[in-house]
Amino acid sequence: MSKIQKKMLRGVFIMSMLILVLTAINVGIQYYREKMKSYTKLAFGYTKAASEYIDGDKIAAYLENLEEDDYYRGVKSFLRSFQANTEILYYYIYVPKEDYLVYVWDADTYEGACPLGYQEEYMKNGKKMSFSVMKKDPPEKLLITKDDTYGFIAIASSPIFNSKGEPVAIAAVDLSMPGIRHTLLIYLLAIILSVFVVVSVGMSIFYLFIKRGIIKPVKQLGNAAKSMASNMESGEHINPDIHTGDELEELSDCFVTMEKELREYIQENSRILSEKERISTELNVATQIQADMLPQVFPAFPERKEFDIYASMTPAKEVGGDFYDFFFVDDDHLAIVMADVSGKGVPAALFMMMAKCQIQTYALSRQSPKDVLETVNKKICENNKENMFVTVWLGILEISTGKIIASNAGHEYPIIKNAYGDFTVLKDKHAFAVGGIDTMKYSEYEIQLEPGSKIFLYTDGVPEATNSGNELFEMERTVGSLNEVKDSSPQEIVEHVGEAVRTFTSEAPQFDDVTMLCLEYKGKV
Repeated sequence: MSKIQKKMLRGVFIMSMLILVLTAINVGIQYYREKMKSYTKLAFGYTKAASEYIDGDKIAAYLENLEEDDYYRGVKSFLRSFQANTEILYYYIYVPKEDYLVYVWDADTYEGACPLGYQEEYMKNGKKMSFSVMKKDPPEKLLITKDDTYGFIAIASSPIFNSKGEPVAIAAVDLSMPGIRHTLLIYLLAIILSVFVVVSVGMSIFYLFIKRGIIKPVKQLGNAAKSMASNMESGEHINPDIHTGDELEELSDCFVTMEKELREYIQENSRILSEKERISTELNVATQIQADMLPQVFPAFPERKEFDIYASMTPAKEVGGDFYDFFFVDDDHLAIVMADVSGKGVPAALFMMMAKCQIQTYALSRQSPKDVLETVNKKICENNKENMFVTVWLGILEISTGKIIASNAGHEYPIIKNAYGDFTVLKDKHAFAVGGIDTMKYSEYEIQLEPGSKIFLYTDGVPEATNSGNELFEMERTVGSLNEVKDSSPQEIVEHVGEAVRTFTSEAPQFDDVTMLCLEYKGKV
């Protein structure tokens, strides 16, 4: 037997059991309700019969004298006759008092039946029911209760009135709930047996139909699918012989068409895969070339004790548009660059390499930072058909004095820490990015570093890092992360901020390059 046949049989069995259970529950509930309505009507019929038969004016005298007469014995015979020949468990008449009830008639014949005037405590909820009955036209509702003496019973009660229309006693009938439930159980078993026979026959016919019309064709399709892989190598074509005249036959035709298209797809996919492998190899080479263009050996200048510097760049794609750089202009001047090219990927990386080379070339010619940016801007604008641009922060540190001359072409604000203070944002004057306007003029300003001072440079990939809730890392978190390790080395600071960004973004994808540089000025050592 195949797996699908086993599943089908299992499904048919589960469906059959579900139908049986739901039918039994539904029929049981409906039968129980109808049966209880029937018993309620029957029980209240008996209580009303007693209420109409008994003379309510005599009850007070019987309870006062506690003597039986012919009328009393006649009523008792009436009650016993009904109890003996019907489904009544107990049939009795009583007068409710505040703390107990007083029997007037009890239809039981066994020794110890409640005699005239016998007082008894109320069973559970009996007092409340009794006083609710002692009124004109009380609701006909059975009281179902369990009592240690009388067991699990349903009680029907009707008032008995005197000639003045006043309720003076209660006629009560007790029905056996276990008896009712036994009748219900027998009825349910008969229903379940009948449903089981019908469902079994119906499901057997259904299974045979499914096996012939669905399972067999599906197995043929399964075998065709299994042989498809080997047929690809041998060149044979699949041909499932299915003629059901329905969707399965259409599916069979689709298999034949799919095989043809799959052969064509595999050939095309092989070609594309080869091309992707070639591109991936070239991108890996491009990534390595880009990485080699950035200073990556740290400590960068171990022989220079006047400062310490560290930087990192994490591209969003294989290659990025951010770059940093630092190099000596002469023995006493260190150029520091932080830049961000518009766009991402290979175009941005190529533009980055060009911009980096030009900035370094003109900075080494001892031009001031603003002159370097103006010269590079003009050169780029001369042949910038793609309209790309790059934001640049360029500073030249005079190592002997700690003075930095800097110029900002649309880049992020630097973050400065004095020797004994916290990191704070230096809102310097911005100009337009390099590559945008060929006549752009740039300004420059001065930063004085004392021994122990630090400067932190970064691209917008840090404050604009976004988590899965579309929340930005922002400047407040950036500065906060820096101040958590403000007395640490530049490498520890850069690594700490990078880890804070990664923790914040968590599973969210990286949308922009993340580039950071930190320099600590130590002065003469």
